[in-house]
Amino acid sequence: MPMTIAASRATSGKSSHAPFSTQHQRGVSLLELMVGVAIGLLVVAVAMGALMVSRGISGTVSDASGIQQQAAYAMRVIGLQLRQAGSLYLNPNPNNAPAIEALTAPVAFEARAEPPPGSNSTFDFNPTTNTLSGTANPVTLIVGYRRYKEAVYTSTAEQTLSRNCLGGPSDDTAPRMDDQRVESTFQFNAANNALICGGNSAVAQAIVRNVADFQVRYLLQNNSNPADTRIQYLDASAVGSSDWGRVQAVEVCLVLYGDEPIDMPAGSTYTGCGNDATPANNLVDMTTLTGARARRMHIAYRNVFQLRSQGLVGTVL
Repeated sequence: MPMTIAASRATSGKSSHAPFSTQHQRGVSLLELMVGVAIGLLVVAVAMGALMVSRGISGTVSDASGIQQQAAYAMRVIGLQLRQAGSLYLNPNPNNAPAIEALTAPVAFEARAEPPPGSNSTFDFNPTTNTLSGTANPVTLIVGYRRYKEAVYTSTAEQTLSRNCLGGPSDDTAPRMDDQRVESTFQFNAANNALICGGNSAVAQAIVRNVADFQVRYLLQNNSNPADTRIQYLDASAVGSSDWGRVQAVEVCLVLYGDEPIDMPAGSTYTGCGNDATPANNLVDMTTLTGARARRMHIAYRNVFQLRSQGLVGTVL
């Protein structure tokens, strides 16, 4: 009997203190739910803003890097050809001395060169007329130098290692194999906003895209007053037909633009390739540009390349 009473008390005690009673459960109020949603939306908005800013900065940096890479490539190709302009062939055995006496035979520079008899090639080399030339409208730069063949370790036949801006001319295809001149013609194609290059009768191809401007000036030494020698910066129209051989160097200016549209404040400018004596007159307002150049980053690049001839061609050659 006493055990039954104790058991009933224990049972009744458990039932009166149930831990999962419905009296202790509560939900989220509408106010709390709205506050939580508002905080979540605020966090998402801040994260999206940071993402858009990061993407904009990344796109601008990537755009600038792409422009610099294209400019470096263009200047490298143009510079490679200009640094060879005026170079001649040094014939180590002009008198065809026997091999046993080759080290004591005189050497000579070969200035002019004609294609072999019977060849269909029209590319001879005359340092006076084929080294450098150009036009002002459209802006064109034409560079030429002597092409010659020499022994190459990997070939039994002599080959030429000199190439123009398109990697030609060919060593084994007539008539290009008989060309005596390596020629590169650079020109600005305004219709396609590209810098194109051709040479040795090859079809011109675009080598740089997104080109806004291409200008060339020639540094001509003026010796009219020996006591006051000066360098004149002239465009192609101001260089006389007999003065190309006296050009000391060539200044090349390129303006390239990017692919990424950017928001720019009114009055955003860059210094173009203009040659006005007043620097302010060379500024270009990017906010007024239209078409493919609208709202694009623009960067101008200038480089001066000295020629090997250094004014000797046309005077002593």
